[in-house]
Amino acid sequence: MNIDEILDVMDDMLDRAWNLPLTGGRCVVDEERVRDLIDDIRLNIPNEIKQAKQIVSDRTEIINVAKNEADSIVRKAEERAKYLVSEAEISKQAKARAEEILAQSRMKSREMRQATQEFVDTILKNTEDTLSKSLSDVHTTRQALRNPARAAQPEQEEQKK
Repeated sequence: MNIDEILDVMDDMLDRAWNLPLTGGRCVVDEERVRDLIDDIRLNIPNEIKQAKQIVSDRTEIINVAKNEADSIVRKAEERAKYLVSEAEISKQAKARAEEILAQSRMKSREMRQATQEFVDTILKNTEDTLSKSLSDVHTTRQALRNPARAAQPEQEEQKK
């Protein structure tokens, strides 16, 4: 029998006990039976206390497990948040670097275009100068062919020198 059942038996004994007249509600109970019930209570108290301690221990363990789980969840959430922030930061840095590379590429492209234009202009000027000289030589040769006497004079003057 557990303590609750023993207390119920004692309560029934008191309900069935004889009331003594002129004693203000005192009653007669079986002393030996009450002492047996009290001994049963004393024997059952350790079991009840053990159960209560076990319940408190289980509750404490459950609370500790739940707290550890909650801490783990919070830690994982913080790590995930840091990772996401880190990913966003990496993405932001990559975008900035890409823009920087693009700007450098555009600047180099402009520089190369300008250098190419200057190179082509120099080549064309040299070609123009060469063609002008050649044209002048052709013109002089044609003149010499038309007027052989004039052409001979510069040759004779050159030979005299």
